[in-house]
Amino acid sequence: MRLSVRRLLLTGAALVIMTANAAAQTPMAPQTPTAPPPATTPPAAPSRSAPPVTMPATTPPVTSAQSQVFGKVLSLDDAVAIALEIQPNIKARISDYAAAAFRVDQAFAPLLPQITGSWFVARDQNVAGGVLTGKGRLPTTWSTSMLARVSLSQILFDFGKNFASTEAARKLADVALEDTELQRQLVTQTVKESFTNINFAVRLIQVQQQAVERAELNLRSAKGFFDVGTRPKSDVARAEVDVANARVDLIRARNAEQLARVALATAMGLPATTPLQIHDNLIYQPVTLDRARLADEALRMRPEYRQARLNAEANDARLRRAQRDFFPDITGGGFYGAARTDFNEVWELNLSLNWTLYDGGNRIARYREARANLEGAQERVKASALDISREVEQSINNVIEADERTQAAQVAVASAQENFRLAQGRFDAGVGTILELTDAQLALTQAQNGEAQALADYRIALARLDRAVGRR
Repeated sequence: MRLSVRRLLLTGAALVIMTANAAAQTPMAPQTPTAPPPATTPPAAPSRSAPPVTMPATTPPVTSAQSQVFGKVLSLDDAVAIALEIQPNIKARISDYAAAAFRVDQAFAPLLPQITGSWFVARDQNVAGGVLTGKGRLPTTWSTSMLARVSLSQILFDFGKNFASTEAARKLADVALEDTELQRQLVTQTVKESFTNINFAVRLIQVQQQAVERAELNLRSAKGFFDVGTRPKSDVARAEVDVANARVDLIRARNAEQLARVALATAMGLPATTPLQIHDNLIYQPVTLDRARLADEALRMRPEYRQARLNAEANDARLRRAQRDFFPDITGGGFYGAARTDFNEVWELNLSLNWTLYDGGNRIARYREARANLEGAQERVKASALDISREVEQSINNVIEADERTQAAQVAVASAQENFRLAQGRFDAGVGTILELTDAQLALTQAQNGEAQALADYRIALARLDRAVGRR
């Protein structure tokens, strides 16, 4: 009778286990580019594993920037477009460029006519006033003198000094413009990586939730076998440890997802508390890479390389200015005005030549400094080309490595799922051990984590390749 009851209990437990295993062993949905999940909003955490959260008494006001994302499921292109529009770092670079453009006007201003107005008045005491004579003290007398005039001066020829200064300022303004494009590319790369990190964290949450469910199922099985006396207490203890570890990993995954959302919000120029809903971009899309074409494109598109060349051209203009400082300035000018008391008309035309013959070697030192700066800038152009070439090559290799790792990880997940299924069946049949089952479960979780990591690395590698080539 006891044997029949035990057999009945084992049969019922095995039936429950097999039904639950069928649900637990269901693989994640295949990642196809045609039907991505609509959003990456993680499911709520179980109340028993998370402390209660105290909500703020008042809701913070919604800013105009936040209104662009509320109620929307953002694609990667949407997130990049919002960041390029409102990111304060980009706006700051635009202001820097505007300031540099005004410095061009300042450099060109001395070549235009210079008009000044002046007015002078003085009141003088008569020298004889207050002198004591035999007839008494003479009265004090005062005189007032006044002069008003308008002056005009124009540089007639300065051997190209101001033209060289203007060209140098214009090149530096172009450098500031390239810095604006550089900031746009950096913001775009940060948004792409943060966007991918959110999806990676959400994928890890899904993997860890499945791991928790499998661990809890194994724990129930171990307890059932222990209750009927077919398994030792150590199997139950081992299953409880697996459940606890899986829950810890799930907590970490949820925290990583929250941190990734904060990073994306700030990268887009939004407050860190902005709620975001985004599409899943963890999909595998093979790409074709042409190393030679990408290297040539990088030298055309990278703002850092254009900045290096513009800096070299600016230093060349400074060198020309330093050379022309050895020559004189020829200036024409004149003034027109009137003098008191009767405001007699006064005017003058003049032509001046100013030539510094010796200044203690200052001009020679400036010329040598400008020449050294030009040589250094020319070498930095070569160094920039080498750095860009290295970054492109490294990015291509990282894309290829992540591509191959993604494909290998997908095979590993399929094998790990089959291994776990067999281990579960052996354990349910009483011929497998809890150690074999937990090892198979751990291997499956690690394989799924590896697949998610490989997909995330692949998307990030593509984003960094775009940055290395100079694309947004």
